[in-house]
Order: sequence, then structure tokens, then C-alpha cells
Amino acid sequence: MAAAQRDASRDHGGFRIGVDLGGTKIEVLAIDREGRERHRQRVPTPQGDYEATIDAIAGLVAAAESELGERASVGVGTPGSISRATGHLRGANSVCLNGRPIREDLSRRLGRDVRITNDANCFALSEAADGAGAGADVVFGVILGTGVGGGIVVHGRVLDGPNGIAGEWGHNPLPWPRDDERPGAACFCGKLGCIETFLSGPGLARDHRRATGSDLAPREIIEGVNAGDAACEAALARYEERLARALAHVINLLDPDVVVLGGGLSNVDRLYATVPRLWGDWVFSDRVDTRLVRNRHGDSSGVRGAAWLWPAAGAGPG
Repeated sequence: MAAAQRDASRDHGGFRIGVDLGGTKIEVLAIDREGRERHRQRVPTPQGDYEATIDAIAGLVAAAESELGERASVGVGTPGSISRATGHLRGANSVCLNGRPIREDLSRRLGRDVRITNDANCFALSEAADGAGAGADVVFGVILGTGVGGGIVVHGRVLDGPNGIAGEWGHNPLPWPRDDERPGAACFCGKLGCIETFLSGPGLARDHRRATGSDLAPREIIEGVNAGDAACEAALARYEERLARALAHVINLLDPDVVVLGGGLSNVDRLYATVPRLWGDWVFSDRVDTRLVRNRHGDSSGVRGAAWLWPAAGAGPG
């Protein structure tokens, strides 16, 4: 940890503030040293206005500290990631944030160092700290939603990597592709056949539409499965088999103790039995002890993980 960061970690008395900067809302959460919630507030994200976004975050932090009665550390979860080349945000779907020195601007505005990482890292850290992956040495956190993200936590610390892209699982190709899966759909990153194009919610809907010509939302497909619809069942079975392949690839590379699922598709109960039953066909081992589990903190994982980016004095990950 850099000297400035060590000094900043001593500036607060044990409270952590997390900020979840999303495309439609900004949420702030304050937790104490035991991880108990002490304050929560959310406001709409100013659309297309970078300066107004900085103002909104600063206002939320000020309101939280007014209620706490003392200064706190601040961690922020964002879409996209901080470029190692420029120090600016890149790859955010809120495009007004891209190319901006958000960490420096927030640090200046708040008068302290601010830690920033992407929302998938925050999810993984939250679940590793006191969620479904608590106590595990290596946690891989997966978001299966509008997009597909991943984050890695090792011994309580987020693994960023020298390029700031550790865990960017969704933008690798689907492993062991079948002929009918090549070359795959176009991804926003500019490549074809990324894991995200198969395992996101839109990817599930696209696969069902390709097979049937019927345009159903992911929620409607799951409802169809529960109602006994054969085409919906087939779409979910294809999804499970692809998820098993994709996670087997992660296990072969990282060998995590636990994989935690988040995002809307993590609510499909049968994934937790079906996928581990399938992934052994691709894992390079005679036994797979990695556990696949549902998140504990749900939609709060992102903002909780942002708060955990700073340690409190003698407590928690850091």
C-alpha cells in the first residue's frame, strides 16, 4: 500500500463509505468496522453530465458523514476500469465518464484519497469479505446480468493486475465452442463470440430467439421453463452447459475455492446443482472441489464491496 494510502486509512475512525456509481442511480452506503450498515441513500445518476456526477457523489458522501458524525474512508465502484496508461476511466457504459480523471477529481473534491475499482471487483470483494465467499482464500465473483463481469479476490484483496483487467472473464471467447457457436455474436468490445454474448441476459434471449423465432425476455424464458415449455427448457439447458464450460476454464486457470454468482440470472435456482454436475467434463482434474454459490448480499454487494476497498483500523479486508 502506498504511503499516502496508509495515511488515509488512518484518517477515519472505522467507518467506511462505499459508492456504487451506476448508469441510472448512485448509491452510498456507510458501514462500521463490523460491516453493519449505518447509512444508505441513493439518487438518480445525472445523465451525460460528468461534473454533475462528481457533485452528486460529493453530496452523498457529505450527507453520510453528517449522519455518522465523523470522517470516513471512501471507495467507489464504477462501470469500466481505470486505465494504467492514462489514469482515466475507460470502458464505462456511461460514456460521459470515459477519458476522465475520476479518481483525481473525487480525491480533490473530497479532500482525501479515494479508492476506485470496477463493479465486478466490488461484488467479489463484498462476497469474500462477509458474504457467500467469506473465509475462502480465493473467490471468483461473477455477474450474470445485462453484461457479464468477473472479479478475483485472493486472501481478502482484490486482484487488479498490472493492466487493471484481472477477472475480465466476459471478454474471452466461449471455450470449446461447437461449430454452430462459431463465430458467435458481435460484442460491444469489437470481438465476436465473447462469453458475454452467450451468458448475459440478452445473450440468453438471443439464443432462444435464434432457435425459435420467438422474442422473449430472460425473465419470460425462466417463467416458461417453470411452466414446462420445451423450447424455454432447451434454451436454459444450452445456457447451463455453456456456463459450465466457461467456469471450467476459470477453474483450470485460477482454481478458486468458491465461485459466487450475482446479477439477475444468479436467481435461477437450478444453476447451482446443474452447472457443477456438468463442469467436471472440462476441468483438468479427477475431482472438482470448487463450490458454486449464490450471492448473500444481492444488489447491495456492489456498494458494500466499494466500502470494503479501505480497511478500518485493524479490521476487515484491506
